[in-house]
Amino acid sequence: MSSSEENVRLASSDVELTVNPKAGCRIESLTVGGVELLRQGERYGSFPMAPWCGRTENGRFRNGGEVHQLPLNAAPHAIHGTVRDLPWRTARSGPAEAAFTRELGEPWPYGGRVTQLFELAADSLTLTLGVETHGDSFPAQAGWHPWFRRDLGSGAAEIAFEPQWQEERGEDHLPTGRRIPPLPGPWDDCFGMPDGVAVTLTWPGLLELTVTSRAEWVVIYDEQTEAICVEPQSGPPNGLNTLPRLVTPIDPLEISTTWSWRRLGNDRP
Repeated sequence: MSSSEENVRLASSDVELTVNPKAGCRIESLTVGGVELLRQGERYGSFPMAPWCGRTENGRFRNGGEVHQLPLNAAPHAIHGTVRDLPWRTARSGPAEAAFTRELGEPWPYGGRVTQLFELAADSLTLTLGVETHGDSFPAQAGWHPWFRRDLGSGAAEIAFEPQWQEERGEDHLPTGRRIPPLPGPWDDCFGMPDGVAVTLTWPGLLELTVTSRAEWVVIYDEQTEAICVEPQSGPPNGLNTLPRLVTPIDPLEISTTWSWRRLGNDRP
């Protein structure tokens, strides 16, 4: 399959995943036993963030001596990268795995490619993002922004994680540079987990889902009543400026995350 206009559907046992390459290679749906885990509607599914995550201050970043201006799609900042707004190409797909690519270009000032892989099993989904350059080195980030449903019908999800620190958030929604002890939610905040991301959502009596990654940062956004976002990413918000990770011709950026689930109770999905 090579068309970017067709949804790709993967399945394993009673788990089904739908990816829409045309809509930024977004996961449109993930069902376990017929139960939809991702929010539907205006803000829905799960989308990839690249070549940066979260907010970039005033849409500007520096690469060496050159300053670049990005479109302000969350004024006064630029947010969540560019690839979520662009059609991708389906490189390959099978019954339970698929790969997609997207070329980088305007409004991103450097040429390159983003690759996203999906591997589905009966009890897990593994996602991998890669960012490579076609020439000049540039700073980059990658991650995911899933909208998990807060309530699957058994009550509101409980969230559990043990970060080492929280990035203090300023009035401009950007990290101030101070690391503080984790505060109680609700959150729209970035946390440091240097031993790897591990965040568990539990829907009482129904399902336990854990988001893991070797990445060291995770943004938790649970200020909306309908969804909880658990966003593993390769660097903190505004990281193009505060913690640049260069993608070079011999050193691409790669990040993976696994969502694993365990069914609970007698009325299991």
